[in-house]
Amino acid sequence: MNCNLLVILGPTASGKTRLGVAAARQFGGEIISADSRQVFRGMDIGTGKDLVEYGEVPYHLIDIVDAGSEFSVFDFQERFVTAFEDIRNRGRLPVLVGGTGLYLDAALRRYRLVKVAENPALRDELAKFSLEALQHRLLQLRPEQHNTSDLQDRMRLVRAIEIAEGERNADPLPLPNIEPLVFGVRWERPVLRRRITQRLKQRLGEGLIEEVAALHSNGVSYDALEYYGLEYRLVAQHLQGRLNRNDMFQKLNSAIHQFAKRQETWFRRMEKQGVTIHWLNGAGEPLAELLQIAAERSLQPQDSPR
Repeated sequence: MNCNLLVILGPTASGKTRLGVAAARQFGGEIISADSRQVFRGMDIGTGKDLVEYGEVPYHLIDIVDAGSEFSVFDFQERFVTAFEDIRNRGRLPVLVGGTGLYLDAALRRYRLVKVAENPALRDELAKFSLEALQHRLLQLRPEQHNTSDLQDRMRLVRAIEIAEGERNADPLPLPNIEPLVFGVRWERPVLRRRITQRLKQRLGEGLIEEVAALHSNGVSYDALEYYGLEYRLVAQHLQGRLNRNDMFQKLNSAIHQFAKRQETWFRRMEKQGVTIHWLNGAGEPLAELLQIAAERSLQPQDSPR
């Protein structure tokens, strides 16, 4: 197997970033983040960037757009392709690390996405439709619609329809040939639950509430924060007085546990659709396991990782 992309995925709090950095050091690689929120500047604690872990290892697709702006799956795929080709052209190994299933899927299963501009005529037409009618129209265009948030918010729903309609007449992004070796980090569920709870407590202690307050002070509306993940949504509700601190913690902790389950469900779906994932024991020696499997597939560490 001529691997040209190492992939490390896993649910939240699984330790995939630390493993990804360790693997990048072994193979002379550079990290490409597959995290839908780490692209945003100023969203550090809530997204778990943990930039100190990277040390000398270069990373890509982190802190590349301003908080409050949009970043689509097409944007990710376009940036991923650019980073992948740049790293390969310099003789390095791209290491894709993250837990956003849609981003991972777009890269590994080569989604044929296109850039679709706004369509004012279509938007005027859709303005007459109820939310339910818009949902029905999108599901007709995309029967396997995976992003349920698009079905609940009118603006996102209209944009999703606009993209689905526009894709019919646009040329997809040209994609490079990818030969991935994919690893997943797995924990026993009770252990992962403890790790999630402990990390949430740590993030609150590090200033998560203050980070969300600063984002709002810098112009990111509370409505916008609703769509930047569980931490930002529930902390924003706390800052608005809708939740006390204890209720916020309990709801957030429970929601992150449910999110981790959904991530694991997505990874199983990827496997059913042909992505081979080599699962590593997070509680054991995942790096040693990874190196052994990589060696069996002719991917050897560098003598002197850069």
